Amino acid sequence: MNEEKLDLVVVIMAGGMGTRFWPLSTERIPKQFLNLFGDRTLLQKSFDRVSNLVPPERILVLTNVAFISMVKEQLPQIPVENIIGEPIRRDTAAAVSLAAVLCSRHFGNPVIATLTADHLIEPVALFQKTLLSAARRAVDDNALYTFGIEPTYPATGYGYLERGMQIADDDGIEHFRLVRFKEKPDLETARQYVESGRFYWNSGMFVWTADAILKEIEMHLPGHARALSRVATFDQTPQWDQALKAAFESLHAVSIDFGVMEKAQNVCCVASRFSWSDVGGWLALKSYLPGDEAGNRCRGKAMTLDATDNLVFCEDPRETMVLIGVKDLVIVRAGSKTLVTHKDRTEDIKKLVQAMEND
Repeated sequence: MNEEKLDLVVVIMAGGMGTRFWPLSTERIPKQFLNLFGDRTLLQKSFDRVSNLVPPERILVLTNVAFISMVKEQLPQIPVENIIGEPIRRDTAAAVSLAAVLCSRHFGNPVIATLTADHLIEPVALFQKTLLSAARRAVDDNALYTFGIEPTYPATGYGYLERGMQIADDDGIEHFRLVRFKEKPDLETARQYVESGRFYWNSGMFVWTADAILKEIEMHLPGHARALSRVATFDQTPQWDQALKAAFESLHAVSIDFGVMEKAQNVCCVASRFSWSDVGGWLALKSYLPGDEAGNRCRGKAMTLDATDNLVFCEDPRETMVLIGVKDLVIVRAGSKTLVTHKDRTEDIKKLVQAMEND
């Protein structure tokens, strides 16, 4: 399926402000701009996954205005006018709505694949096959599509999707009606979801036509529709920054899931069989870093003696980390800061960062 036949546009959402990778990730350099794996940043990997499906001029990146220069630096292929900086954080409904009105203005009624900038997905070929399958059905059925990830454990950090009846099998890519979105559950509820076999993790990625999503936004978030349709008329004019700031100031913060998807009627999902990780924190790197016989996972130089099951990350390859007699630790050296925490306390990194910011 080539791009001309499908009329595909890709939107990469790159405005996140993740703190769980402190001290490497900071408010000034969030995780999507980090090189966690020694080759390409998460943002660059997101671009790479779609770069052979659409030309750069059909890729939009929505980010925070403070990150525009980093996007330009990391993705020089993207036209400058396709890098949109949100002036204020207003959650995903604002970003999705803005992307949709701009895509409609520039491309008519394309299929929009709205993707994330900070996830790991492999293999790329299966991801692309799944995306294109969803895109074809989104056009044929005028449906809003999302990607459901087969849960591998009862996660409490993800939202869930409850699937209904199967509506298609496109060369192994299964399509389902979506019954409902569920917020992040407690552990017992998550176990029930996984055991039922009816629930997927919510990946936060979507496929729809511009007309289909704009119609739903107008119905369920009319304030977003009015403000952002108006601001689109200032696109690529000297008044753009001021108009966009005024529009975002008028919006309430709401996610696209809560604001639109939970209320829309014709919502479907594809069962995504590719490997997916939202790389939510340091422990998520364990599967991707080289390990030793004692279960230590390391990036950078590390010497160990009677140390087991630790995760070590050193930003500077010239520095050496030495571990003696310790177990189940996460140790990170980045710049002038060092983090040492037990692996069961990594979720508390966010609390510590917030406390430091409030000092």
